[in-house]
Amino acid sequence: MDWSFQLYSARNFQPWSKVLKTLAALGYRQVEGYGAVYGDAVAFRALLDESGLAMPSGHFDMDLLEQDFARAAGIAGTLGMELIACPWLEPTDRPADAEGWRAFGRRLAAIGAKARDAGFDFAWHNHDFELQPLDDGSVPQRLLLEAAPDIGWEMDVAWVIRGGSDPLHWIEEFGPRIVAAHVKDIAQQGEAAGEDGWSDVGHGIVDWAGLVIALRNRTPARLFVMEHDNPADFDRFAKRSIEAARTF
Repeated sequence: MDWSFQLYSARNFQPWSKVLKTLAALGYRQVEGYGAVYGDAVAFRALLDESGLAMPSGHFDMDLLEQDFARAAGIAGTLGMELIACPWLEPTDRPADAEGWRAFGRRLAAIGAKARDAGFDFAWHNHDFELQPLDDGSVPQRLLLEAAPDIGWEMDVAWVIRGGSDPLHWIEEFGPRIVAAHVKDIAQQGEAAGEDGWSDVGHGIVDWAGLVIALRNRTPARLFVMEHDNPADFDRFAKRSIEAARTF
């Protein structure tokens, strides 16, 4: 199984050339991009090639996807991506009601249509806020997926849990839509305060051994992307996580 690595996790541990060589030496074969590595896509592709790493997926801001999709597609193509994922919505831009989330889903559907025309898959990547019920009891994640029936979901499992939901229930309901998963762990209560409460994969409270089986059996996902939003030690996180993942 080829484990991927979200490069956002290494943003504070530059240079990228060293990060990529470290990941390759640890046994990663893929990485996932984000905005900070797109400034010179040709140069970054050269770094990937030198390290023997592929970048099958990447995160792109909503503004870029809506306002200049051609530029996003050009970056994705240069870096060898198959999946374009939109990962975030600023708090001030988040809808306050069900119809607002349905409208947002329709915006994602329009981006998804452009992505398919350009030869890419497209997915929404969740955080916790999409899992928190609105005043009427509806859940934004369900609303946006129903309003955009042709887009995929890159499930960030740990954020689903932090949002108060059971990822297995979502895998059961939306399994065919889950095209990738972020593999992230949550520390024991009171631990890792300096790392925002996140843990190295396999060293926290998330049942990743069971979840990997569920994701592989019930979804088409084949991209499993390691992530830690704020590691104190990039090398430690990358090493301990892939070592644990090999036992899943």
